[in-house]
Amino acid sequence: MTGVRKKDVYGAETLEDINSELKAYGESLGFEMDFYQSNHEGDLIDIIHRSRNEYDGVVINAGAYTHYSYAIRDAIECVNEFTPFVEVHMSDIHKREPFRHISVITEVCVKQISGFGKDSYKKGIDLLKEIL
Repeated sequence: MTGVRKKDVYGAETLEDINSELKAYGESLGFEMDFYQSNHEGDLIDIIHRSRNEYDGVVINAGAYTHYSYAIRDAIECVNEFTPFVEVHMSDIHKREPFRHISVITEVCVKQISGFGKDSYKKGIDLLKEIL
């Protein structure tokens, strides 16, 4: 719902617009880019598990799952030895509602980046470029 929900927090650009910009950005750094979005926790877990064999690195915005999904946390932990994950958030989750201050996935990710709008994703891509 990026571009629809809370435009004052997430901006007015659609997810497709942001992904298009990120694709060009990643490719300019020599990355092949792929994007996946789902509202279904099990689908996200499946692609996280597949990342072990399909991706060199992952920038993940787990949305609300960030704050409570131990299943997604465990899925990342299962593969993070093979595939580094960078956790990103467009808003600064530490300056929002108290429940958003907690991330159950941070400790299984290389780093958490938040508060830079769509540039949080670019910073995540840059970090992967450094470590890969």
